Order: sequence, then structure tokens, then C-alpha cells
Amino acid sequence: MWKQRPRWLQGLANPVFARLYLAQTINLVGESLTWLGLALLAFEIAGEKSGTILAGALTLRVLAFVLLAPIAGAIADQIDRKRLMITTHLIRMGIVCLLPFITQPWHIYGIVFLLNVFYAFFTPTYKATIPLVTTEDECPKAIALSSATYQLLGVLGPGLAGSIAAWVGTRQVFFLDAITFLVAAILIATLPGHLRAGNNTSANLRTDAKAVETVIRNIKTGTRCLFADPPIRYALMLQLIAAIAGAQILVNTVGYVQGTLQLGKLEYGWVMAAFGIGATITSIGLGNAKKKHSPILLTSIGGILVTLTLMTANLTGFGVLLLLWALVGMGTTLVNVPTQTLIASRVAKEAQGRVYGAQFAWSHFWWALAYPLAGWLGHYSPDYHFLYSSLIGSVFLMGIYLWLKPQRLTQLQTGLWHEHEPIHDEHHADNGRTQHHSHLHFHEAMKPGLSHSSLS
Repeated sequence: MWKQRPRWLQGLANPVFARLYLAQTINLVGESLTWLGLALLAFEIAGEKSGTILAGALTLRVLAFVLLAPIAGAIADQIDRKRLMITTHLIRMGIVCLLPFITQPWHIYGIVFLLNVFYAFFTPTYKATIPLVTTEDECPKAIALSSATYQLLGVLGPGLAGSIAAWVGTRQVFFLDAITFLVAAILIATLPGHLRAGNNTSANLRTDAKAVETVIRNIKTGTRCLFADPPIRYALMLQLIAAIAGAQILVNTVGYVQGTLQLGKLEYGWVMAAFGIGATITSIGLGNAKKKHSPILLTSIGGILVTLTLMTANLTGFGVLLLLWALVGMGTTLVNVPTQTLIASRVAKEAQGRVYGAQFAWSHFWWALAYPLAGWLGHYSPDYHFLYSSLIGSVFLMGIYLWLKPQRLTQLQTGLWHEHEPIHDEHHADNGRTQHHSHLHFHEAMKPGLSHSSLS
């Protein structure tokens, strides 16, 4: 039956992934309720100054991701991922239930930071679990479907959340939000067995007396792997280009539409919807593609698209802006989805948690740089902020191209970064006892003799 469905939906034939995906979809609905409720609550508390509160909350959100996602990824490689995802859902459920009772702006800052501390633990764990519960053929479709759902709910979620808030009230919407986290946690609890990446005895939190040292080492290992693998490093650098363009859209679109073009909130909503629809259609297209295209090619096209599309945006009217923002959405997806696929295909399952965690942190660090840039350009050059952003992105893109030479990356040998535990001789022994510690090695699948490089 599933073979007759579109390719991008065929991953749902896997019942374990289907339940995990449903839990994530319900979680995303909850996220929409959270952020729309926060916006309404901020306006209720601070009136016209609510934008400042939301900007501060968004900065705290990114800060939590940058600081904690690598730790989350390292921990996800050591313990049962199912238990970790359930725990983060239940804690977020409790935190959300506090929102109806807040009365001060600093309450919002504190709760938003706490929420995103545990969101930073959930997201890389979820991403690293997809390859764990899917086959090699199912994994790209599953990643594309998850990305498409994320983008689609980014478009539909605020409208749905607004309708619910209008029906039940601003503060009551957070209790419904809490229910979504509970339902998602229950769905994850029904997944069979344990979701552990492997028998990593050297990094097992239950038996290693130096647990903190182990976590720190795994964080460093994930980051080193991220930057040592040429294709993944190239994709990560292009995520900086996507962040520069995306921050411009999120920060300055409302001023351009309602200020420069003298249009209303409805038109602003349509422009932002065009961005989400472009991203969604591209995610579906990647999952439905019968032929596997090179991730390097796809990310390159995406980087070029998001950069060049913004170049003429300051000179366009409403109709053209709709098209341009849809193209930027397409380019953003062409960068982000193949990056996840690269990690899934080039990192062994027992090490994916820490690499996804590092990728999640670094990609959000790019946004931490891009948001102030977008705000500065919007303030000092409101007539040409999109153009200048495009020129800055073009300079970065040219530098990345000359530095990493993507045309050569498609010719690299395929293989996997995987964990290896060497036993050192007496020269490395401590008090006459043999030492064990782990390294990440890249084994090239196409070369005889399994030549490899390693990170320790």
C-alpha cells in the first residue's frame, strides 16, 4: 500500500518512525501555541514595547541552543534517547503551565530560556534518532518529511494557534499547549525497546566515574567531526549564508511591507507564508525525488539562491516579493535538509547524537551573528538592507567556494565516521594498566584495506 503513496510519505510505512514523527508534529503544534501565546502575552503586559520583549526572548532562545545543544548531542549518544525525549517533553509541559500566571517581562525571559534549554536537548536527540529507527533507504525520506512538516506548520501553525487563542483566551492557550507535550511524551513512550545508539562502554554515563569529563570529550569530538569532514563542513558554512538571508527576512520584512510598501498585516502574513510555502514544497520535492542528487550540489544551489534572490528585493512590489520570498524559502531548505542527510550518511549511528548536537549549536550560532547584522542594516540602511545583505552573503559565498572547493567534494570517497577504541601499549599505560579511550575514525568504503583518518 505504501509503495503507491508519494515517495516523501513512504517513510511512514515504518511504524516506529511514524509514531516518532507524529510525536514531533504534535510537539510543533505546541511550539506554535507557545510562541503565539507569548506574543499576545507580551503585548498584554508591555503594549507597544512588546517587540523589545520578544526580541530579547528570541535572543535567549538562540543562546540556549548554542550553549546546550552540543551537550545534549553528547548525552544522546550515551543514554536511552527515548527516555531523554520523554523527560524533556514532561519538563516543558510543567514550564508551559507557569506562563498563564506571569505578570512581569522578566518572567517571560526566564521561562523562555528554561523552555529552550530543554528544547535544545530534544531537537538534536530527535534528529539523531531518525537514522536509528529507519533504514538507509527510508532515512532521506524521513528527514525530508520532518523538514516539510516543520516548514508547513511554520506557515499554518500561527493561524491555527491564533484561532485557538481567540476561542479559549490568551492565558488559557498555554494549558492546551501543555497537553500537546503530554501527548507527544506518551507517543514516544510507546516506541519499542530502548533507543540507544550502541554499546559505548567507554562513554557510558552509568559506569564511567568521570562522567563530566566524558561529556566534554564527546562535545569536542562531535565538533571536530563536524569540521573535519569536508562535505559536512562545506554544508555547515553554507548554513551561515542561509542564516544571513533568513535573519533579514524575519527581522526586516515587516518594516518593508508595512512601512516602505504601505501595506497591511494581511499582506505581511502572505509574504511570510510564501517563504514557508517555498520551503515546504522543496522539502516535499527532496523527499519525493526518485534519484539521489549530490548534497553538495543541492546545498550549493541553495546558497546561491538565497544570496542572489535578495539582491533586488528593495526595488520590488508586493507580487514580486511573494515570488522572491518563496525562492528564498526554497534555497534555505536546499541548504538545511541535505546537511542533515550528510550527517546521517557519513557518521555512524553511535556518534550521530554528538555531531547533530554540534551542528544544531553551530547553525544557531550563525543566527546569533545574523540577527544583529539584520537589525543594524535595517536601522542604518532601511532603503537597501536586502541589497547589502545580499552583497555580504555573496562575499561569504565566494570565500567559502575558494576555500573549500566544492567541485572536489563530490569526488571524495564515501565512508563513515565511527567510534573506535584503541588499546595502547605500556608506554601509554597508567601504573602498569592498559588504557582505553575512544577515537572517531573515518573509514573509506571504496578503498581496499580500509584506510582511515581519525579524531581523538
